[in-house]
Amino acid sequence: MELDPLFLSRLQFAFVVSFHAIFPVFTIGLASYIAVLHGLFYKTANQAWDRLAQFWTRVFAVVFGMGVVSGIVMSFQFGTNWSNFSYATSNFLGPVLSYEVVTAFFLEAAFLGVLLFGRHKVPQGVHLFAAIMVAIGTFISSFWILSANSWMQTPAGYELIDRRFHITSWLEAIFNPSFWYRFAHMGMASFLTGGFVVAGVSAWYLLRNRDVEANKKALSMCLWLLLFLTPAQAVIGDFHGLNTLEHQPTKVAAMEGNWETGSNVPLLLFALPDQENQTNRFEIGIPSMASIILTHSAEGVIPGISEVAPDEQPPVALVFWSFRVMVGIGFLMIGVAVAGLLMRRKGHAFKNPLFLKTLVVMIVTPFLAVLSGWIVTEAGRAPWLVYGVMTHAQGLTPSLTGGMALFTLIGYIAVYSVVFVVGVYYLTRVVRNGMLDDSNEIDGEVERPKRPLSAAHTPIDDDLVENATGANAS
Repeated sequence: MELDPLFLSRLQFAFVVSFHAIFPVFTIGLASYIAVLHGLFYKTANQAWDRLAQFWTRVFAVVFGMGVVSGIVMSFQFGTNWSNFSYATSNFLGPVLSYEVVTAFFLEAAFLGVLLFGRHKVPQGVHLFAAIMVAIGTFISSFWILSANSWMQTPAGYELIDRRFHITSWLEAIFNPSFWYRFAHMGMASFLTGGFVVAGVSAWYLLRNRDVEANKKALSMCLWLLLFLTPAQAVIGDFHGLNTLEHQPTKVAAMEGNWETGSNVPLLLFALPDQENQTNRFEIGIPSMASIILTHSAEGVIPGISEVAPDEQPPVALVFWSFRVMVGIGFLMIGVAVAGLLMRRKGHAFKNPLFLKTLVVMIVTPFLAVLSGWIVTEAGRAPWLVYGVMTHAQGLTPSLTGGMALFTLIGYIAVYSVVFVVGVYYLTRVVRNGMLDDSNEIDGEVERPKRPLSAAHTPIDDDLVENATGANAS
């Protein structure tokens, strides 16, 4: 059996990026929420806000660590699996990814240290400032990463000389035609992810009657946030889709399952795309609705997948169904947010078991939506690495063999499985332990972390506290 290095390299990068993406999309939204909690505590001195800030900071620390570990290897893959691509795009991607490290990662790392270890050690205003800086750092990081990815989707401000991209306008390259739509869409997805996770965990605590005052506050904030952001995301997604129709029409055709260019195109709710025969074997749709949504006219013309050669078409079934998963989850989120508004009457949102259990289940939905949206974005531009200019095959490392790609793929899966299991274990510990206060003190000092990830407060930490207490007593 001959191993295809191109397929395995694409599979490897897809696995690594998908695994990594679920962490930043959560920490970006959570960092802003933590900054708001610190601001509320600074203004009101209400201990409930402080307890919430402490708790979610511990969650943030674990998830941030998992994101850093899972993201490190992505840059190595550019050199090991995609050296031709790295060489061709180095004049743009090299500086942009460096800017991300210099302007964002250093900022996050420095102020995260103050946020984690500066409580009761620095003035409260400084601690609040650190939380704000961490939140800003996460958005700066997403700015550069999304600029790089958007340039690969809609390249601009360059000229191609000897198979290398030379930047002619940094403004056009950084702020390429699809950047602002992607940045807004991803930023909103981050807030929604943070909102649903916080709402779900708060509901879980309320079902168990733990820290009721604080978790009612947290859930109330999230329900108001989700009520406005879920429909806003739908509007942003619509604008993003129109931009994609302009610059990547084949991707939109695959999303809609539309094979032939024409007007009065139906919105397909269900279909079985048959790429070999360039048709759908079965369809259930709403007449003319795709044309209305994409062109605001039933007579609007929608491009067909068959407009391009079969070897330039994306995997239609994958893009088609991933798009429907994302949109379906989006409508589900809107429904839950509206239900939350209706349930507020007489406080039912905080005590109705069915609604609270629904919120707990909804914790996973934003991650599924992000992953399905990421599949639409990346698989939808296939076979292009740089859309319309460089294919995956052209960007592959020439000397890479299928065996080498398979070996590293298996290695990444093994290592990431360990990271995921350990991370989930620590997050579970954090949630189970709940909100801590300052009663655990040794010699009048607030207990400090003694090893990495000890925010999860595992049995090892309990032993350390007991040993320290015993030593003080003796």
